[in-house]
Amino acid sequence: MKRETIKIQKNKYAYFAGDFHLGKPNAKVSLERELKLIRWFDNIKKDAQEIFLMGDVFDFWFEYKHVIQKENQLFISKIRELIDLGINIQYFKGNHDLWMLDFFENIGVKVYDHPQLMKINEKKILIGHGDGLGDGDYGYKILKKIFTNKVCQTLYRLIHPDVGLKLGKWFSGSHKDIRGNLNAKRNNERLVDYCKKFDSEISNDAYIFGHSHYTSKEIVNKNSFYYNAGDWITDSSYLVFSNNNFKINKFE
Repeated sequence: MKRETIKIQKNKYAYFAGDFHLGKPNAKVSLERELKLIRWFDNIKKDAQEIFLMGDVFDFWFEYKHVIQKENQLFISKIRELIDLGINIQYFKGNHDLWMLDFFENIGVKVYDHPQLMKINEKKILIGHGDGLGDGDYGYKILKKIFTNKVCQTLYRLIHPDVGLKLGKWFSGSHKDIRGNLNAKRNNERLVDYCKKFDSEISNDAYIFGHSHYTSKEIVNKNSFYYNAGDWITDSSYLVFSNNNFKINKFE
């Protein structure tokens, strides 16, 4: 796995946030969250150099070749505005937004399918969404192989968008509660264990993930930490890298 290098300029920061689940649980509540995100983007755009979207930005996202869902256009327009300002947007696919083609890349977003080794200034980092990593969760791992299968995706695109998007939103769990404390903690512990095993082979200074909806900072080894940026369903939390240090904050 090749390591990408990013140099943060003086008086500039890198921000990490995800698990917005736009679309959940209904249009009204989702719009409130979307507008809050836009306020956050406006708040950080003066000093942001890099913004890492940590996956599950949408509760369900599926691209047809010539159709995208019409919801959340305010969010998409804001992303385009940030790019026009010279801010780099990097998007790590989550388990709720696996089904991308090239829409976001075409508007200037860099999209990743898998965790990525990076070096930000002098910090060696592994960054990803976090789904399907570590031991356990075998049922989801089987489902992910099906969801990411190109033949299965092509067959799904044969369904009319009005039906396919509605069906996908139901299947993604938009009608269910997304965060249980016990399950969130278990997923977080699974990611920490994964990072410890990874670090025994390729050492890093920091591991940054989402997925668990459990904002946390954990020790990987004496010189390395795991950070989870949390979610925007309950916490509106994010991670910021400034002055060669990481810090978890909450917005509003």
